[in-house]
Amino acid sequence: MVVLGTRPEAIKLAPVVRAMDASPSCEPYVVSSGQHREMLAPMLTALGLKAHTDLAVMRDRQRLAGLTGRLVTALDETIREERPDVVVVQGDTTTAMCGALAASYERIPVAHVEAGLRTGDLYDPFPEELNRRLIGRLARWNFAPTERAAAHLRAEGVPEGQVLTTGNTVIDNLQWMLDRGEGEPAFRTGGKRILVTLHRRENQGGGMRGIAGAVRRLADRGDCEVLLPLHKSPAVRESLLPGLSGHPGITICEPLGYPDFTATLAACDLVLTDSGGVQEEAPSLGKPVLVLRATTERPEAVDAGVARLVGTDPGAVFAAASRLLDDPSERDRMARAVNPFGDGRAADRIVAAMVRDCLRPPAARDGASG
Repeated sequence: MVVLGTRPEAIKLAPVVRAMDASPSCEPYVVSSGQHREMLAPMLTALGLKAHTDLAVMRDRQRLAGLTGRLVTALDETIREERPDVVVVQGDTTTAMCGALAASYERIPVAHVEAGLRTGDLYDPFPEELNRRLIGRLARWNFAPTERAAAHLRAEGVPEGQVLTTGNTVIDNLQWMLDRGEGEPAFRTGGKRILVTLHRRENQGGGMRGIAGAVRRLADRGDCEVLLPLHKSPAVRESLLPGLSGHPGITICEPLGYPDFTATLAACDLVLTDSGGVQEEAPSLGKPVLVLRATTERPEAVDAGVARLVGTDPGAVFAAASRLLDDPSERDRMARAVNPFGDGRAADRIVAAMVRDCLRPPAARDGASG
C-alpha cells in the first residue's frame, strides 16, 4: 500500500509505484488522503498514477489535530480492509506520519522513502521535522536519499539493518519526465527568468509578505520576469497577492502541471523557493537556488555550492538575487549541474530491498534485524 496525499509525495512515490508494477513480486495499491486535493488530481494524471482509494479527509483551514484524527481513522479502516504486506510513505507530511502510525497500530511494516532528513529544530519546519522524526522510529525500512541522511538515522539509534542509502526518487522522476519531452515553459518574455515557489506554513503571513516585497523590487529592475505558480492555500494567497498582483514584470499563474513545471524549471535562470523538492530538482538542471528559509534539511546542495540559504529577510533576499543576476561569474559558480541527491535509480533499490526482505524466511529476517 502506497499512501500519498500531496503533490510532492506523488512526484516522489510515482517511480516507486512504477518499479513495483515492473516487479513480479509486487502489487501496488495507491491510497490518496487528498491533502492537496486540487493540486493532486492533475499530478496523478501527469504521472500515470491512479488512486485505488481516495479518503477525502480535507477541510478548509483545518487544524493539524483535526486532520490527524481523521487521517488515522480513515487509514486504519483502509488498512484493516486491504491487509497490505507493507505500507509505504514518503517524506514528512501529515499524511505520511498518519500512514506510518496507522500501519504500526496494525503491526504492518512501514517503508519510509526519503528518510533521515533533519534540521535539528523540532519546530522548523513545522510540523515536518516532528513528522519525519516520528516516522523514523516507526519504519522497518528507512530509505535515506543521501549518506548524510542515513548518518542522522544511525546517530538516533536506528539499527543498521533498517537504514539503506538509495538516492532520492525525485531524480528518478525528473529524468523520466524530461525524457518524455513533454511540457512547455510558462515564461512570457526573454528577460532574466526568475522562478518563485512558496508554500511553507512557517513562512505564511509576515515572512511571505516580506518576500513578496523583495520579489517586487526584483521585478522593478525592468530586466527580469518573475514567474510565480501560486499555491492553492488561501493563507499563501492572502500573504502574496496584495504585494505582487498587477505588476507587469510578474506573471502569477495557477499551479503548473508537472510536465510544464519541469520545462519551466529547465528554462529559468534563477530559483527562489521554500520547497524541499525544488531544492533537489534545480541543482540537477544547473539552476542556482536561493532557499527562502531559516533552515534546510537538504544541506547537500548548499555544500555543493549550487544552493544558498538566505532566509526571509526582504533585504537579504533582494541582495542575494541581485548579485546572481548582475554578476555572471557569481552565477556561473552556482550554475553547475550536480546530482547530490541521486542517479535516477533510487526506486529500483527501494523495491528490491522490500522484496528481498519480505521474501526472506522469517528466521533470516529476525536475525538480520537483531
